[in-house]
Amino acid sequence: MHLEGNLRKMRGELDQQNMVQYQLPIADVLEPMKPVAMNELIGKTLMISYKGYINSVLSGDKMKKAYGEGLTYREFMDSPLGSPSIVRPELSRIHEGVALRDYEWEMKHHMQPHTVYISLTNGYKVGVTRNTNIPYRWIDQGAIKAIRLADVPYRQLAGLIEVSLKPHIADKTHWQKMLKGVIDNPIDIIQVRNNMADLVPEEYKQYLLTETEVTQIHYPLDNPPAKVKSMKLDREDVIRKRLVGIKGQYLVFEDGSVFNIRSHSGYRVQIQLIEGSAAPAQGNLFQ
Repeated sequence: MHLEGNLRKMRGELDQQNMVQYQLPIADVLEPMKPVAMNELIGKTLMISYKGYINSVLSGDKMKKAYGEGLTYREFMDSPLGSPSIVRPELSRIHEGVALRDYEWEMKHHMQPHTVYISLTNGYKVGVTRNTNIPYRWIDQGAIKAIRLADVPYRQLAGLIEVSLKPHIADKTHWQKMLKGVIDNPIDIIQVRNNMADLVPEEYKQYLLTETEVTQIHYPLDNPPAKVKSMKLDREDVIRKRLVGIKGQYLVFEDGSVFNIRSHSGYRVQIQLIEGSAAPAQGNLFQ
């Protein structure tokens, strides 16, 4: 295997055993290429070579530094992809007819049913996502369990419920512990969900769910590393290591070094399967 293109965040689908099957989308600037079936590369030695520039995922413009996830500075400041309401959903006002960046985009993405959920990564956390983004949001963050807490009609409302719970539960993932498989809180997730439901302000209780369905997620990472070290292409432009697993948006290599694909969106790279490394079966690599 030898290919060149621009990275996009990995897509993960759950199979019948709830194991994540990963694909890596690649683009030639903005033109989609065939995605790479990443599970088939586990156990193989890869070389990822940075070509020294980034192409915006929105415009294709060439740049040396990206903002957000593969945007130019101007796009990060002006595009809805850089809207403050993405990180802080409570700031969205599209349900009032007020757009922070782009009316049509925000109607399509934020004036839609959202879910407030409880997930277990290294510990329990509260989060918000569009209903259509389940279970993909949980996979991206490396959650091993998740359960829905509330369904609401628009994004700001989900954000307000999340904000009300932040004094009681985390809203961020400790990525090093997540990759090492460290669990800080062994309490049953349904108990945590019920505890959080009791703390939701009265005006939002009408949106709470009582379901007991817990989504279990398994990752192709049999032996989590004892220590992890993050690699960035801005610091080392060639990575040549044996891939031993994948979790969240991270490639995990045999020496404990990890590479966050999502944070390198738009980076122009060459990806090569090193000669002498056992090749995946014909037809499995590209889907």
